[in-house]
Amino acid sequence: MRILVSLICGTLFGAGLYISGMIDPQKVLGFLDIWAIADGGWDPSLALVMGGGLIVAMPIFWFAKSRTEAVCGGEMNLPTNRAISKKLMIGGVLFGTGWGLVGYCPGPAISALAFGQLDTIIFVIAMLAGMAAAKMMRLNA
Repeated sequence: MRILVSLICGTLFGAGLYISGMIDPQKVLGFLDIWAIADGGWDPSLALVMGGGLIVAMPIFWFAKSRTEAVCGGEMNLPTNRAISKKLMIGGVLFGTGWGLVGYCPGPAISALAFGQLDTIIFVIAMLAGMAAAKMMRLNA
């Protein structure tokens, strides 16, 4: 049952990314380019996507905080650390820089692999290599 629910949730998430345009790097870059406001080239539509995601996620997280077990079984592993650390800030800057340069973040990049474009494949390979390098650095620290 958990696998089926995971498949349904993942498919719904991927469909939402596709419908909203989050898997199109040009649309994302059009949203991130706030300097284009002056000439009318800024695309604010992804702000509505993010707002819609928050509206859906907030009550679900509120519901999840009151539970000790997931709806389909298994333990709940919600984050408890609220500290803003140096690692968190550096990670946020690296994530934001990559997102701003390329127009992909991990979820939409994985979804965009379905279209088989070479630039997406290269991005995902580089992303996985970066994740592996970060893991190795943590293990060696």
